[in-house]
Amino acid sequence: MLDGESPEVLAKVLDINPSTIYKWLQQYHDGGWDALKAKPIPGRPPKLSVAQMRWLARTIAEHNPPQEQFPYALWTLALIRELIRSECGVRLSEVSVGRVLRTLGFSPQRPLRKAYQQDPAWVDQWRHKDYPKIRKRAKREGALVFFADESGIRSEDHSGHTWGPTGETPVVEATGARLALNMLSAVSPQGHFRFMVHEGRVPWLSA
Repeated sequence: MLDGESPEVLAKVLDINPSTIYKWLQQYHDGGWDALKAKPIPGRPPKLSVAQMRWLARTIAEHNPPQEQFPYALWTLALIRELIRSECGVRLSEVSVGRVLRTLGFSPQRPLRKAYQQDPAWVDQWRHKDYPKIRKRAKREGALVFFADESGIRSEDHSGHTWGPTGETPVVEATGARLALNMLSAVSPQGHFRFMVHEGRVPWLSA
């Protein structure tokens, strides 16, 4: 503007509201260049530096806990809190750690399970060559294509949780007999669903 450019043109070029430029211009006239300097943000200064924040984001995004010498597979607030303490020398509460992570663009999520034995090349071949042939044959024969899997439950499974006095492990009475039931289920791309409950494993699924 000091060179003669209009605020409207500058607002369009900079993609900002013209009122913002007029505000800056007023500040400049009232206090000169010093009036345009960024004001410090009120509140406590951050305990982690920009470099430390960048390192933390990269570590969580690209590494898992075992790679950082932790015995657990998932990143938790407690684990990240310990990581910050040991590597940055900064002590934060878990609430503060959660705030830092959200600032970095992270959120708590349920991880997807992926078999490490999976061969991407084979998967790509099946999706783009083998499956289209199966789908074409099913259409020709008036058949449906189903994707099947088997799951099971056992009487001695301890997947649930219950509340009890601290330091006293609750005891749940259960039969000593070992029982198991399996379910075979299948779903088609069109949404057709089939299932059956059975005892023992299905040989062709066990192969």
